[in-house]
Amino acid sequence: MCQCNKSAQTCNMAGRRALKAVLIDLSGTLHIEDTAVPGAQDALNRLRQASVAVKFVTNTTKESKRNLLERLQRLNFDLQEKEIFTSLSAARSLLEQKQHKPLLLVEDSALEDFTGIDTSEPDAVVIGLAPDHFNYQSLNKAFRMILDGAPLIAIHKARYYKRKDGLALGPGPFVTGLEYATDCKATVVGKPEKTFFTQALSDLGCSPSEAVMIGDDARDDVGGAQNAGMLGILVKTGKYRDGDERKIDPPPYLTCNSFPDAVEHILRNLL
Repeated sequence: MCQCNKSAQTCNMAGRRALKAVLIDLSGTLHIEDTAVPGAQDALNRLRQASVAVKFVTNTTKESKRNLLERLQRLNFDLQEKEIFTSLSAARSLLEQKQHKPLLLVEDSALEDFTGIDTSEPDAVVIGLAPDHFNYQSLNKAFRMILDGAPLIAIHKARYYKRKDGLALGPGPFVTGLEYATDCKATVVGKPEKTFFTQALSDLGCSPSEAVMIGDDARDDVGGAQNAGMLGILVKTGKYRDGDERKIDPPPYLTCNSFPDAVEHILRNLL
């Protein structure tokens, strides 16, 4: 059973919009590492049968888009690589636009998504989730580069995420530490940035007012989407903790137990 937290504003928005696209978070919403959320595959198949575009948007930086796709296909999710938009994609676009040569603090499994980017004599610091590289030496190198004028680019600033063994620190605390030490602000490219959501929608031929976002992170998924003009649905799987829906203003358009419940609401009420 879904629990609705609807403001008058979001009710009015839902009432007058024609839904054309659903953006779906991955980790914590469809799966947790190598385990699918119960019923998520069938719910996705039902959503695909409706007259709505589907796109998968993720801040995951631990692995390349190809590795992520293979993980999801092993879990019997029906999706294609072109349907996945990651914060790694957004970071690469920024690097190409600015012609930066980055120091990449990302996991080795994510480096594939930066193939062809010049990393010799780096002039920018790019940070994703990189547990194997978050040590004093690497962070101190980044610190010195930023002090010397290199821009700090955060692929995202999530505080934490859900693993099989429990919650774990995200890249946000490390980005914030570098901001504090260098007295600078990072450029953030992933969720909850408005440009991330508009980029994700750009090839679907619809505006934010015609889209809804489903995710397990109240601030980054739901708050970010709603600030971009979308409706946001918060699911109580993954990193969700009791009371998260009260941490953003306006609150989520809808808070429900899981992705299948979110899909059921969309099919019954928004299409």
